[in-house]
Amino acid sequence: SPFSVLGEIVVNEVNFVRKCMATDTSQYDLWGKLVCTNFKISFITDDPMPLQKFHYKNLLLGEHDVPLTCIEQIVTVNDTKRKQKVLGPNQKLKFNPTELIIYCKDFRIVRFRFDEAGPESAKKVCLAIAHYSQPTDLQLLFAFEYVGEMYHNPAKKVNGIDPGGGGSGIGSASGQQTPLFETYSDWDREIKRTGASEWRVCSVNEGYMISTCLPEYFVVPSSLADQDLKLYSYSFIGRRMPLWSWNHPNGSALVRMANIKDVLQQRRIDQRICNAITRSHPLRSDVYKSDLDKSLPNIQEVQAAHIKLKQLCVNEPFEETEEKWLSSLENTRWLEYIRLFLKHSAELVYMMECKHVSVVLQEEEGRDLSCLAASLIQVMLDPYFRTIVGFQSLIQKEWVMAGYQFLDRCNHLKRSDKESPLFLMFLDCVWQLLEQYPAAFEFSEMYLTILYDSARISLFGTFLFNCPHQRVKESTEFAISKNIQLGDEKGLRFPCVWDWSLQFTSRDRLLFHNPLYIGKSAPCVQNGAVKTFKRSKKNYSSTLRGAPPALKNGILSEPDFLPRRNSLILKLKPDFLQQTEGRSSGMEQYFRDWFAKPVDLHGVILPHTSGTQIKLWKLCYFRWVPEAQINHGGFITAFHRVSLLADEVDMLNRNLRQYKSNSSLQGNCSELDQSRLYFRANGFNDTSAAPDFLSSSFPFSPVGNLCRRSILGTPLSKFLSGAKIWLSTETLANED
Repeated sequence: SPFSVLGEIVVNEVNFVRKCMATDTSQYDLWGKLVCTNFKISFITDDPMPLQKFHYKNLLLGEHDVPLTCIEQIVTVNDTKRKQKVLGPNQKLKFNPTELIIYCKDFRIVRFRFDEAGPESAKKVCLAIAHYSQPTDLQLLFAFEYVGEMYHNPAKKVNGIDPGGGGSGIGSASGQQTPLFETYSDWDREIKRTGASEWRVCSVNEGYMISTCLPEYFVVPSSLADQDLKLYSYSFIGRRMPLWSWNHPNGSALVRMANIKDVLQQRRIDQRICNAITRSHPLRSDVYKSDLDKSLPNIQEVQAAHIKLKQLCVNEPFEETEEKWLSSLENTRWLEYIRLFLKHSAELVYMMECKHVSVVLQEEEGRDLSCLAASLIQVMLDPYFRTIVGFQSLIQKEWVMAGYQFLDRCNHLKRSDKESPLFLMFLDCVWQLLEQYPAAFEFSEMYLTILYDSARISLFGTFLFNCPHQRVKESTEFAISKNIQLGDEKGLRFPCVWDWSLQFTSRDRLLFHNPLYIGKSAPCVQNGAVKTFKRSKKNYSSTLRGAPPALKNGILSEPDFLPRRNSLILKLKPDFLQQTEGRSSGMEQYFRDWFAKPVDLHGVILPHTSGTQIKLWKLCYFRWVPEAQINHGGFITAFHRVSLLADEVDMLNRNLRQYKSNSSLQGNCSELDQSRLYFRANGFNDTSAAPDFLSSSFPFSPVGNLCRRSILGTPLSKFLSGAKIWLSTETLANED
C-alpha cells in the first residue's frame, strides 16, 4: 500500500485525474487518482513513468508524492470561467477547478488536470489539500499523529524500524551513533574529545528552569559557579547564557552569546564572562568578540535573496541569454551572502588558529546567524565534522539543541513572518567547501540535498521545533490529551532524521558516501611502503593557474574587486573592507601562506571566496528543471568514474590484506565484500560506460515537474512574473 506510514489516513481523493508531465505536450500525461492524506499528497497511477529510466526511492514517499510540509502554495484554476485562486486554509471555492497547480518549497511545480474528473470531487480534494497543508497548530503536524499511534501500538513501527535515537547514520562499518546532545554525557564526551579541560558541563537548566530556549545541559567555563550563572542569566535576552561550542587544540574556545539587555549591568557582566573565558585558556589569551548582527546579512535579507533565487530557478525561461541570466543571478545576492558567511567564518578561524584567542559570537538572541557561523568555523577547523556522524552531531549541537527556530524559519505552519532559509544557506556554504575540497568530506552533495529535503518531511522531530523545550512542552500536552503514559520520559520521542533507514534502503544510502574522500585510516601503498595521502604542491597550485594574484590567496584587495561586466564577482559591503590595518595585514599574510602550501585534508580548510569560485549549487536548485538537465552529463559522470576507481582500489586492498594474513581474514570475508560505494567496479580495469540513466539531476528526476512555459496556456502566465512569492494573494485577481 502507498499509505504504509503509521497514523496516515486518506482524507480525500478523486479519480480520472491527469498529471501533466511535459512542458509543451500532453502526450506524456499520466492518468490516475489524486489522494490527499494527513501526511502527503499522492498521485497513484498504473501508467509507467515516461522519459525516465531511474528513480531514487524514498521509503516514505512514492515518486509522485509531495509531503504536506513541502507545499508552498496551492493554486486552483477554472479555464472556461478564466478564474484562479490561491487557496488558503478554511477558504471557500466558488468555482469548480479544472486545474490544480502546487508550488513546492523545493522549487518543484506539480500540475493536475480535472477535465474528466467529477467536479465536486475535484473541488473537495483541492480544499482538503489546502486545509491539511496549512495547519493552524503545531500538534496538527503529522509527527504527532504518528507518534500517538506508535505509543498506542508499540508493536507497529514505520517501515519495520524502531524510530527515535540517533540512528547509526549511514550504517557505517563502525555502526556509530550520532550524539544528540540531549544528555550530560554527550557534552562531557565532546569536552574530552576537544581537550577543553578548563570547561565543564552545567546542569543549571535541567527541566528548563532558567531558560526555555537553551538545552538542559551545556558547557561553561569551570571558573563560573552555577549560582553566578543563574544571577547573570536575567540580564541576557531570552536568559540565554553564553554557550561553549568547541575548543581548538591550542586552547582557544568558540563561544556563542546573546546580547545583554540590562544596560546598567552590561559592562560588568560582559567583563565577568570574558574573564572566565580568558581563565579557561591555557595562555590566558584575550577574547575576540564578533558582532554578527553588524557583520553579516540579517534573516530578512537572506529570505529576500532566497525568494529571488526561487523565481529565477523556477519562473525564468532558460531560453533567455546567459548574459541576462547571470546578471539576474547576481541581483538575487544569494551568492554574495554565501561569500560573506564563508569569508567572515574564515576570518574567525584565523583569530583562533593563528592569534590563539578565544572567539565569542555575539548576536541579539544568539540563535540564528551564530548557528551558521559557529557550524562553518567548526567544519573548517575540525575534520571530525567533515565525516557523516560528525556533521550530524554538529547540526544537533549547534542548530537543534542550541534553539534554532526550525518551526518558524522553515514556516511549517505557513503563517510565520519569520521565515528564513538559514539552514539551507549553511548547507550551501558546506557544499561550496565540498566543491573546493572534495577529498576532505566523507559525504556527497546528494547527502546534503537529501538532508535539506528531510527538513520538510513532517515525520521527523529533528527539524520540527523552535527549541528542545517546545518539543517537551507540546508533546507532553499532546500525550495528556491522548491519554499516553509517558513514564520517566521527558516528552514524546519522535523519529530522528539521522535514522536514514526510515527513508532509504542500505543500498541507496551508499549514495551518501563521497568516493573521493580520503579518511585518516586510508593509507596508500607506494613502492611497497605505506604512505599517507598528501597532495603535491605542484598538483595543488595548478588548479589556481590563471587566476589573478589577489584571487589566488582567497583575499580580495579593493582594486581587484571591481567586477567585469557580466562577471559573477560581487561587491562586498564597505564595512567588510574597513578592517583595522594591523589585523588585516596579518590575516592576509596568514591566508597567503595557507593557500601557498599543499592542503592537509585532516587539518584546517579555508574557502576560496573570489567571485568565480563561489558557485550556484545546481543539483539542489536545478534538479526539477527539465530544460537545465544534461543527459549523461554533470558532476555525476565524474562521481561514477571515481567510484569505480575507488572500488577497484578497495578490492586491491582487500586482496592484499587477505594475501598477507591468509587464514585470519577468512571468517571476515562477507564484511570485506561489502562495498562502501553505490557504483561498483566489475573486476579490475573496469572500462564499462556510465549507466544510461545518469544525468545532471541524478538521483532526482525532473520528469513531471514543470517550468513556467508549461502554464502559458492558462490565464495564470501573466501573474507568474514579479510576484512577491510565486503567486501572491495580492497580485491574483480575487474570484469574488
